[in-house]
Amino acid sequence: MEAIYLDHAATTPMHPDVIDVMHQVAKEVFGNPSSVHSFGRKARRLLDEARETLAQSIGADEKEIIFTSGGTEADNLALIGTALANRNRGNHIITTQQEHHAALHTAEYLESAGFSVTYLPVYEDGKIKAEDVKEALTDETILVSVMYVNNETGIIQPVEEIGALLKNHSAYFHTDAVQAYGLLDIDVKQLGIDLLSVSAHKINGPKGIGFLYAREGIALQQLQFGGEQERKRRAGTENVVSAVGFQKAVQLAIKEREHRNALYQSYKQIFLEVLKEQGIEFAINGDIESQIATIINIRFPGTNVEQLLTNLDLDGIAASSGSACTAGSVEPSHVLVAMYGKNSPCITDSIRFSFGSFNTEENVREAAKRVAKIIQRLTKKG
Repeated sequence: MEAIYLDHAATTPMHPDVIDVMHQVAKEVFGNPSSVHSFGRKARRLLDEARETLAQSIGADEKEIIFTSGGTEADNLALIGTALANRNRGNHIITTQQEHHAALHTAEYLESAGFSVTYLPVYEDGKIKAEDVKEALTDETILVSVMYVNNETGIIQPVEEIGALLKNHSAYFHTDAVQAYGLLDIDVKQLGIDLLSVSAHKINGPKGIGFLYAREGIALQQLQFGGEQERKRRAGTENVVSAVGFQKAVQLAIKEREHRNALYQSYKQIFLEVLKEQGIEFAINGDIESQIATIINIRFPGTNVEQLLTNLDLDGIAASSGSACTAGSVEPSHVLVAMYGKNSPCITDSIRFSFGSFNTEENVREAAKRVAKIIQRLTKKG
């Protein structure tokens, strides 16, 4: 039985071209980018070229890109680094109840450190409201952090509206764009974004590398100490091999963006059509018209998450109940709790399926048929 991967929102397989370029660099370039000799200069040139590609991908300047170990570190640096460096201006932070735990738990840490944090509500369409941001703003607000696309529902948030709203306020605007990057066209200047987090492994790049865009002039306190790498904002010898792999993944994502979006959207439609053909009762969590192409979060009434995930795995289907970072936990999805309330059945019978490069029309269709059989068996309708 073929194992079918429908969990691309958790991570994606590396593109063969990414593997090839990383292998070449790993063989030929081992110098430390901080070294002044020829070996170091060769590594520095590759790192600078990668940084320039990443900057151009979001309409930024290369000086505004900070390499990190991934999205989690980028979120931590954005929230903690900005909060600590700007505490003299205020101590209020605004975020949402549905943020990835990398941002949510960081906000909770800042609360314990004496900052005041407002957690905006999420509505049943899976979105927050820009009006709620406006109402929550005070003279003490120094940072607003709202994810671009929710990782569990795939719902695009009103980032552009929030950016426009904050143009008349001194608060910085951060967005976790991990699920949006590579699929949506992002221009940080046009959107009014001051800080933006990205991770390479979500776009067929390597794990263990990401970046934080920090607009020039933003006061940002470093969180780790050592050398003067990344313009003194993030100490540590740079990961040149992964940076070049990240660069290649970005180049491919930009080149193939339109094709990938259309293809993954077609996979989603096929999946849903097969479920309908098989007479499966289901509902989609969030506004499907506001979803990115790769993610769909589906409720199957009469089932429960743990039972579903076990049966899916036994039948060779890789899916998720939400964030991979909470896999194995019996806790309900905090995103669905925020949307529907802690007593809603939606939080215990919903599964996230996410499509990507490891899929074909054939295996998506086959996966949907297997899912249908499982649902029929579990709800005793088969």
